Amino acid sequence: MSSKTPTPHPDAAPPSSAPPEPANAAEGSPEPGTRPGLFRDASLSAVLAGFVAVVVSYSGPLVIVLAAASAGHLNTAQTSSWVWAISIGSGLTCIALSLRTKMPVITAWSTPGAALLVTSLGAYSYAEAIGAFLVTGLVITLVGLTGVFGWLMRQVPTAVVSAMLAGILFSFGTGVFTSLKTAPVIAGSVLLAYLLAKRWLPRYAVLVALAAGVAASAVSSRLDIHLDRIELAKPVLTTPEFSVASLIGIAVPMILATLASQNAPGMAVLTASGYEPKDRLLIGSTGLVSTVLAPFGSHAINLAAITAAICTGPESHRDPKRRYVAGVSCGAFYLLIGAFGSTLVVLFAGLPKELVAAVAGVALLGALAGGLTGAVKEEKDREAALITFLATASGVTLFGIGSAFWGLLFGVIAHFVLTRRRGTPTESAK
Repeated sequence: MSSKTPTPHPDAAPPSSAPPEPANAAEGSPEPGTRPGLFRDASLSAVLAGFVAVVVSYSGPLVIVLAAASAGHLNTAQTSSWVWAISIGSGLTCIALSLRTKMPVITAWSTPGAALLVTSLGAYSYAEAIGAFLVTGLVITLVGLTGVFGWLMRQVPTAVVSAMLAGILFSFGTGVFTSLKTAPVIAGSVLLAYLLAKRWLPRYAVLVALAAGVAASAVSSRLDIHLDRIELAKPVLTTPEFSVASLIGIAVPMILATLASQNAPGMAVLTASGYEPKDRLLIGSTGLVSTVLAPFGSHAINLAAITAAICTGPESHRDPKRRYVAGVSCGAFYLLIGAFGSTLVVLFAGLPKELVAAVAGVALLGALAGGLTGAVKEEKDREAALITFLATASGVTLFGIGSAFWGLLFGVIAHFVLTRRRGTPTESAK
């Protein structure tokens, strides 16, 4: 089946530019001469975008995984295997799906799923948790391959999707400035360097900002990196056990949280950036990889949203067709770190949180601008989009499901109520 190449994102070219080029190649099999190879497409900005995405992943969400491992009383070998499994799973899916679709497909482990495990993992044996992870992967695979998930996503108005994206990224944009309060030198250096580079070296603005932030952190004695030794990870295979209690307590909420709070926003990021993601391929593949790696500790691999926005925007590359390199780059860094288990994680844990917040914030400015633009483009959809944006940006969590899902739900309801056709006076009088 043929698929279209991604159309340019609205912020990649002025409104008066020519319309997007039509699709001219089968998915994964480009016509000779129409699409250069990976190395010819590669750029420093795209590779850097992938690196920044990995830095954000290991500096934040991984801490939740480690907290869950501690709450579940996992030993060092089991924890290292868990980190290995989610890293390898994320790396393989990033590389394979980005190369297959020529889109910057960014995957990661389920953050809300890990948060769920912080409070629930200790109530079950590790083998029962592994069984729940296995069932989670199987169900998500089936939901993806059947197309049910994609059908639901296609019913959502574009403005609502864009507003949800903007709501997700809002806190990261403000994070640049809230970091000024606790680390003014670090955050200020990142912001100033980004603005200057954006004026003179726009393609390398994030790289310059990252370098300036690291330098400022070193000068401020805020870098806390200690590597005692580097050793390869040793995966631990655990035979799964199944119980009704663990399936209800872990698998069911994990499935809902992963689909609603991770895969839905992940699809939205790609769509809002002008791509046409194939839900069966993406959701089905990540679910399958989750299933295969579950016995080694992987709780769930899914599409990423925040880190994906770093790689799908113009800062990755001005040409949307060449941004897939960022996905390949992200996957390669995942594999590198995953191969060493938790050893190299200290490199990211040692970075000041203000540095990570500031760099992520400036890297996401383009994606945030694109989301806001798409949200208000059509006047008839603006109010529903505003409701979506506010609900998502609020960060509210209901029934263990994050604000991205609720923003999407409230936005769709508002759109339906505000735009549903009413009968004409003549029809009403009949």
